[in-house]
Amino acid sequence: MYSGIINCKKGYQPRTDVVKGEKGDLKVTDCHSILARWKDHFSQLLNVPGFNDVRQTEIYTAEPLVPEPSTFEFEMAIEKLKRHKSPGTDHIPAELIKTGGMTIHSEICKCFNSIWNKDELLEEWKGDKTDC
Repeated sequence: MYSGIINCKKGYQPRTDVVKGEKGDLKVTDCHSILARWKDHFSQLLNVPGFNDVRQTEIYTAEPLVPEPSTFEFEMAIEKLKRHKSPGTDHIPAELIKTGGMTIHSEICKCFNSIWNKDELLEEWKGDKTDC
């Protein structure tokens, strides 16, 4: 029955025209209102008093601001996975990851670090799209 439900829901991506307002309340709006809300959010977030022009500030870094996660950090995260829980959108149970050994752990680490270094976030990892 479970696999039948999964097969029926495959490909289903619910789409809503909802965005959270400044107070956290959900509002059903059109695409122009949603864009205006995001514009206001980033305007408040990025407009820091004392900085009129971003080009005035120069930032020199010799290394990334946040280094990529180490293999040890992945091992610790995998160790903390709880058994006997429903799998996420990837349909991979925690038991499979935990018992997969170093081969699977290193492949997960490579995949994640590749995404980390490309500085691109997968759609599935972006979280609540209604929350700015």
